Amino acid sequence: MIQIENLSKNYGSKVVLDDISATFRSGKIIGLLGPNGAGKTTFLKILAGVAGDYKGVVRVGGFEVGPKTKEITSYSPDCEYLPGWMSLNQIAKVYSDYFSDFNSERAFMLAERFKLDPKQKIKNMSKGMQEKIQLALTLSRKAQIYLLDEPIGGVDPASRAAIMDLIIGEYREDAVMIIATHLVSDIENIFDQVMFMDNGKISLFEDVEKIRMDKNMSVDALFKEVFACSAT
Repeated sequence: MIQIENLSKNYGSKVVLDDISATFRSGKIIGLLGPNGAGKTTFLKILAGVAGDYKGVVRVGGFEVGPKTKEITSYSPDCEYLPGWMSLNQIAKVYSDYFSDFNSERAFMLAERFKLDPKQKIKNMSKGMQEKIQLALTLSRKAQIYLLDEPIGGVDPASRAAIMDLIIGEYREDAVMIIATHLVSDIENIFDQVMFMDNGKISLFEDVEKIRMDKNMSVDALFKEVFACSAT
């Protein structure tokens, strides 16, 4: 579903992604893990088509990143991007105009599960509520690629389990989902594979079950061992 060959990206003199290659297949939920500054957000931005000027080959759904790949990619960034003056009712209309695969009924159903008022303005919502709205919008597209950057970073611990159940429940076997997170212990049980990134390089890309069998440890324990000296 996603093929990456010799991908490199610089911001000025700073190397953010350093000659990485990887293949992501459909039917997988992949954890993208690493310390701050590892290159995770830039990596997702490139796949989503919102960051360019890179070297190497990136193909999504068989196409080079561009208009065609944006049609099949649903991306939730690690920032507040929704207009504060709008409500979910208004945003759903915009999404329906922009994305032919957007299901507004599903978005309202997910918002109801999160106990969110579709008439409430975004600016009057907490950070956690806004993240839930963004997640509902992202998962309400029938995309082939889902890219989630820190989807549970701003929500309370009690809500994280519900969000994980939602992701699993809404996930389709014909799609691939990549989730960047630093809350490894809260989310590792939904991962099929994990990719560790550090200093713009891939240090590990492995099946979760293989990690648990071969190393006899959880992904969270391995993450802490590998990045013990890195700021997280």
